Amino acid sequence: MRLWLTLHLIGVLLMVGNIVTAAFWKIRADMTRNPIIMHDAAKNVMIADYVFTIPGLALIVLSGGRMTGSLGYSLAGLNWLTFSLGLFAVTGLIWLFILIPMQRKMIGLSADGIESGTVTAEYHKASRNWAVYGTIATLLPLGILYLMITKGF
Repeated sequence: MRLWLTLHLIGVLLMVGNIVTAAFWKIRADMTRNPIIMHDAAKNVMIADYVFTIPGLALIVLSGGRMTGSLGYSLAGLNWLTFSLGLFAVTGLIWLFILIPMQRKMIGLSADGIESGTVTAEYHKASRNWAVYGTIATLLPLGILYLMITKGF
């Protein structure tokens, strides 16, 4: 059981750590207003998602499923586990259907900015939306983390 818990915690660290640090570096890059730096940051956020977030998610799902079965936690009714799984699903949907497409759009728009020497208002709008949805997709896992630690209800 200790192995599964360790893998679960590593998965959480990879996922939450990446989403927090990627947002930090992307926001810092946007503050420079330098199209080259902004483009590199947008590309690296996407790469970091594939290198850290996806493996973290896989570890969370694999180890969490294994521990749920082994420890006899119930998936019936509303409890800390089912609520956490719901939040986890919402986070995944935001990431898959909003953040990833928005990151691809920002990569393209920032590449255009390199050619023109400035990024467009469309890039800045996409970046603001990415920040809003990214904040939601970051706060939800922090709520899940709280529920997993306290097993609140």
